[in-house]
Amino acid sequence: MNEPSATAQMRRGVVGPCVLAVLRSRAKYGLEIAQELTDAGLIAGTGTIYPVLSRLEATGLVVSRWSVEDDSRPRRFYALTDEGRTQIDEFRNEWSSFTKTVSMVLDSEEMSR
Repeated sequence: MNEPSATAQMRRGVVGPCVLAVLRSRAKYGLEIAQELTDAGLIAGTGTIYPVLSRLEATGLVVSRWSVEDDSRPRRFYALTDEGRTQIDEFRNEWSSFTKTVSMVLDSEEMSR
């Protein structure tokens, strides 16, 4: 298994839930979300985030609105819906158990034989 490919697949699998987590505290605009996830090493660039945001909006987990703040240019802000909050709470609960199970399998000498 090629490590960069495996890492890329893992990142793709968690970007959606991480976007929801980033929005837990307040509404944010797309570039702000992308920057936080880029800084965390989860995405490579800003263009990656917009298809994810569109999918999350289409599934009812986030809503968006255009706004002008502090005399700046209009920006599209994204916020969690109640369903999005429920989804990220469920993901957080399942994530701990999931990662423990994966770690157990990866660290098991019994399974590596």
